[in-house]
Amino acid sequence: MTQTVAPPQPAPTLPAPTTRHRSPLSRTPGRMRLAGVVAVLASLAVGVLGVQAGLAQSKALASADADTRQLVGIQDVRNDLVVADATATNAFLVGGLEPPEQRAKYDAAIAAAATGLAHLAGSNEADAELLGKANAGLTTYTGLVEQARANNRQGFPVGAAYLDQASSVLRSEVLPELDTLVQTNSDRVDSSFAAVSNTPRLLALGVVALIAFVVVQVWLARRTHRRLNAGLFWATVLALVASVAGAFVLDRSAQNAADVRTGSYADTVAVSKAYSLAHDAKSMESFTLIKRGSGQAYEETFQTETAEARSLLAGVDDALVQSLDAWTAKHADIRELDDAGKWDDAVALAISTEPDSPNAAFDAFSTAASDSLEASAAATQDALSGAGTAAVALGWLILVAGLVAAVLSWRGISKRVEEYR
Repeated sequence: MTQTVAPPQPAPTLPAPTTRHRSPLSRTPGRMRLAGVVAVLASLAVGVLGVQAGLAQSKALASADADTRQLVGIQDVRNDLVVADATATNAFLVGGLEPPEQRAKYDAAIAAAATGLAHLAGSNEADAELLGKANAGLTTYTGLVEQARANNRQGFPVGAAYLDQASSVLRSEVLPELDTLVQTNSDRVDSSFAAVSNTPRLLALGVVALIAFVVVQVWLARRTHRRLNAGLFWATVLALVASVAGAFVLDRSAQNAADVRTGSYADTVAVSKAYSLAHDAKSMESFTLIKRGSGQAYEETFQTETAEARSLLAGVDDALVQSLDAWTAKHADIRELDDAGKWDDAVALAISTEPDSPNAAFDAFSTAASDSLEASAAATQDALSGAGTAAVALGWLILVAGLVAAVLSWRGISKRVEEYR
């Protein structure tokens, strides 16, 4: 019997092994590198924000300085004009040829105002148009004053009309333009001071960066069983110190600027306004007499302006308030004579330069207010001038600290990656 042998069966084909593609982040070295990137970005963020904060604060301080100088300059011009007008109206009461010292005082005030207008127009283009209008009005004003003087010297009553017209031009065409500029520059100063106060935001990001460093180090310690990574540790310390120190210095600068804003700058604005109001009131005193019985409106303006000046000075300098009150008390003596029908005696008292006269009392107030104004303006400019230099230097130092921290972070992570391999 023949046995049939079955042909051999082919061996079963085993499936080829599949190759799985694994993401770099699924492996520990890749995750370490990602952690290093986070630490580097946190370091760079501290540095970049630091230099931006320093530059922003420096720019804000420079703007506050420039805008304050412009504002003080405009107020000085306004003050020069009301001084000139007060001098001209008081001299007009003398009749004939005015006293040489009063003429010299008027000429000096007008020259200072004209020079100030030209300087201010060149220092800030935004104010040039209104300053040009004020300068044109000043030319008209001085021309009318000269006509008033010429007629007054010859005893012509029309001189009073020219003087009244000149005063009207000053108060309708010149001073309003300057008042608009004062308000505009005051708004710019407030905006600049606000910008200075908004820059110390570095500490918040420093805390965020610190959290990022801590998270990276905790994760790395658990993964590598090493408690401390020298590179990350020193990067953390550097970023933290730069953030805290930077925030402290910037906040201190902002606080100093705030102190200037509520201190010497506020005093400068208040005294300047009071000075201007007092000199305008001095003009009203003279116009009340020039109008000879029909000047009640001028007297009312006098009372309103001196009351406002007293209110402005009350929070600044009590000595100035007392000096202002001493002059207004002398003014009351003039009004008492005029109201009693003794116009000639009232005029004689109003133009007197004796030590106990109203003019002497007014000059004492004017000098004291001028000295106070110069002192507070100088203190403001000294505090703001160059204050931004430190902020710029600090910003660049923080940027360098951020870059160094980034290098340290990457080196620390890279060392762990090499050890892991």
